[in-house]
Amino acid sequence: MASFAERMASALVLWLAVYLSGTWAVDKGNFKTCDQSSFCKRQRALKPGESPYRALLETMELTNTRLTLQLINDNNKVHLLLELYRLQGNITRVKINELKPLKPRYEVPDVLIREPPTEPLSLLSQDENGVVLSLGVESQRVIISARPFRLDIVEGHEVLMSLNSRGLLAFEHLRMRKDTFSYKVTSTVASVWDNIKSVFSSQADPEPEKKEEADPDNQAETAKEEEEKVEEGMWEETFKSHSDGKPNGPSSVSLDFSLPGVEHVYGIPEHADTLRLKTTDNGDPYRLYNLDVFQYELYNPMALYGAVPVMLAHHAQRTTGVFWLNAAETWVDISSNTAGKTVFGKMLDYVQGSSETPQTDVRWISESGIIDVFIMLGPTPKDVFSQYASLTGTQSFPPLTSLGYHQCRWNYNDQEDVQSVDAGFDEHDIPYDFIWLDIEHTDGKRYFTWDPHKFATPKEMLQGIMDKKRKMVAIVDPHIKVDSNYKIHNEIRSRGFYIKNKDGGDYEGWCWPGSAGYPDFTRADMRAWWASMFAYDQYEGSMENLYTWNDMNEPSVFNGPEVTMHKDAMHGDWEHRDVHNLYGFYVQMATAEGLIQRSGGVERPFVLTRAFFAGSQRYGAVWTGDNAAEWDHLKISIPMCLSLGLVGISFCGADVGGFFKSPSTELLVRWYQTGAYQPFFRAHAHLDTPRREPWLFGPENTALIRDAVRQRYTLMPYWYLQFYQAHHTGQPVMRPLWVEYPQDPATFALDDEFLIGRDLLVHPVTEEGVRGVTAYLPGKDEVWFDVHTFQKHNGAQNLYIPVTISSIPVFQRGGSIIPRKLRVRRSSSCMEHDPYSLYVALNPQRTAEGELYIDDGHTFNYEKKEFVHRRLSFANNLLSSVDLAPDAQFTTHSWIERIIILGASKPSKVTLKTADGQESHIDFEFDASMSVLTLRKPGMNSGADWTVMLQ
Repeated sequence: MASFAERMASALVLWLAVYLSGTWAVDKGNFKTCDQSSFCKRQRALKPGESPYRALLETMELTNTRLTLQLINDNNKVHLLLELYRLQGNITRVKINELKPLKPRYEVPDVLIREPPTEPLSLLSQDENGVVLSLGVESQRVIISARPFRLDIVEGHEVLMSLNSRGLLAFEHLRMRKDTFSYKVTSTVASVWDNIKSVFSSQADPEPEKKEEADPDNQAETAKEEEEKVEEGMWEETFKSHSDGKPNGPSSVSLDFSLPGVEHVYGIPEHADTLRLKTTDNGDPYRLYNLDVFQYELYNPMALYGAVPVMLAHHAQRTTGVFWLNAAETWVDISSNTAGKTVFGKMLDYVQGSSETPQTDVRWISESGIIDVFIMLGPTPKDVFSQYASLTGTQSFPPLTSLGYHQCRWNYNDQEDVQSVDAGFDEHDIPYDFIWLDIEHTDGKRYFTWDPHKFATPKEMLQGIMDKKRKMVAIVDPHIKVDSNYKIHNEIRSRGFYIKNKDGGDYEGWCWPGSAGYPDFTRADMRAWWASMFAYDQYEGSMENLYTWNDMNEPSVFNGPEVTMHKDAMHGDWEHRDVHNLYGFYVQMATAEGLIQRSGGVERPFVLTRAFFAGSQRYGAVWTGDNAAEWDHLKISIPMCLSLGLVGISFCGADVGGFFKSPSTELLVRWYQTGAYQPFFRAHAHLDTPRREPWLFGPENTALIRDAVRQRYTLMPYWYLQFYQAHHTGQPVMRPLWVEYPQDPATFALDDEFLIGRDLLVHPVTEEGVRGVTAYLPGKDEVWFDVHTFQKHNGAQNLYIPVTISSIPVFQRGGSIIPRKLRVRRSSSCMEHDPYSLYVALNPQRTAEGELYIDDGHTFNYEKKEFVHRRLSFANNLLSSVDLAPDAQFTTHSWIERIIILGASKPSKVTLKTADGQESHIDFEFDASMSVLTLRKPGMNSGADWTVMLQ
């Protein structure tokens, strides 16, 4: 008989054969549906309107900071504890836990940046039916109804949101196993003892059970509970060949939310689906469970690599959000009373005077943990972003170079290959900032190492790149090769840092190195040790221009259930099922900290992650995973990144060209044109695909790609400003149109175009062979200027735009000022001291405004007020630059080289006045056919006060 290792090796070879095969299509059978996930199936079987939960008003306690109240399940007499908090910034927090659980239930740590500060609650009224509390904001109140339990948040006469209005609160309490005759007794003493206790309990005198029914201290032993039916999957579950033992039994939680007036909900990434979330009544719910899914299928609710349990709801009068803080497998059901109605049907309702208010109902279902939900009450989209940022933090402020172009494939063969590719960019005059190395650069998939033959002198390679002011990213995955000759493995094992299996040994699975261990990143001491491994004297061959990519951190386990870790693996006292969606979050956290520490806390890190959770924005960038070279995958990259931006993760991109398969030249060009206007701009390709460096498709296509990449580099000052603002405010960099035009229903479902900040509108060409696209230009009082032709268009219209293969439809909003750098060099670092050009787009109805932000581009010194931040404005023929941070100190050598004013009139003269009072004339050109005024070489320093007067 073959040994275990031999059998596993055969399985790995088979898996790799499938993974690397030419079919390249997701096998949906490897991943669960709701019906195959026992807790989801149980919870979904519950019917609305039959809630067993009642609020025990006599248990209510109200302090200055919180309300507590017991709930009872009248079916089994189990008591729950409801906690209600009013938080600063118009947020309400609701927590529900067992009053007396048999053991603690998992509560998610480390995601919140602090314990949220509270504001006072006050009691307005109370009777036997419920209580009314004041939230103190514009007549906002919380109404708690007792029978059945229900919680409504109202403002004036408007219900903003209701909890348990459909009666789908369900809380599976921890219990001892009772079905002693229907399961096999395990060999462990604990299981035998549980079995004995269960038998004795079932034979106990019924009289004490009546006492326990009313006694919350003994709620796990109620008479009602004795009658509970043990359903399949409650204590153990099998999927394919994998068994999941559940020593804690069923422990899922569920709660429904009703959103009156709402037809559009967004968020809960990651899914390859439309921006506006669909109803799930006739299919599976949206699933949040971090999984390694290669060449994922589009337009369905399957789980992907990351999970952010945040949903935004929007209608013309208000935006709200729900943050469901739970790291276990989660399913989200969405239903709507307007779903399926045609436009004609809605018009008929209006004509007939139908009083039915649109409403969306959302139900969250998680396998374990507690209910801990933050209700963000807006009222504007920007308010919701600020509210969420106050809880989980803002997007990390990346090094400026990371906003440039990244060149990657699996894998560049050796140091000579890297040098050749680097030289190819110079030869073809295409800028780039980072070149990447995938898993083949290591010594046998041992991370923190280099292949001794192919990458024998990594510092020499890195120095060659550094000499051109460029950088490199190398992959460091969290699966560690089990090898007694591997320092990293020996250290982790000797320190006891590996995740354990249910029997107490180190958990091992199969991944790229073969047999691998998985460090327990939920441990702070493990994360601290991991961070220390990035020190230059530990990570041999690394230098300051080497950054990091964390892949496969869902975690990916090739021979595990659903290609991930067994849920009954142990992280100390907690099962993997409790923490699963946090694993990638912790890996990126530890890696980012390592890059910071290696520089003595001076340098900002750059870390790309595939798996993520709420709060991952604090640690770096994400990408949309293993996409394919298909037009629909190009198209879906837009709503996928928009969805991430809505929940705080602005630094998002998709593999340009598609990871799997080989793109046509047209698709590749269109993907570069799209990626150049998305926050993270990286080309990447599978090991088995033909090489696709930008110059390999003929001179015409090389020129088109070069132009797209150069457009990215001219806009680097604007991109950097957007990330600075995102870091300070939580506003998304790449955003849906409805964020800026929240009262315009025409924007609510758009996801084929987007805004960068508020002033650039992009409608990429994402369909094959088209000769035109139709872009919606929002705002009835807006004007929009084509950034290539300077042609002016009015807002609030659908504009047909003829396109050729060179077209990238981009528009600048009238009333804005955007800084650019037009001298594109081989990398962004080479452009540091280059001059700026200011593009001023006029709208007669408002002042044109913009900002310019400059710092050193790579350190944390901006936190010490070492930067330039200026407001640019144009009104009454006067263009001025005013200091937004008078207490900041930073010297820049860059200057203003050119000012282009769109929608201008011809002046008789133009005068520059500097801060020292000196005046001088500026040469100008005026294009009357396009109303474009160009001021040449005004020459003032970018960090100085100045005014330009048009006369």
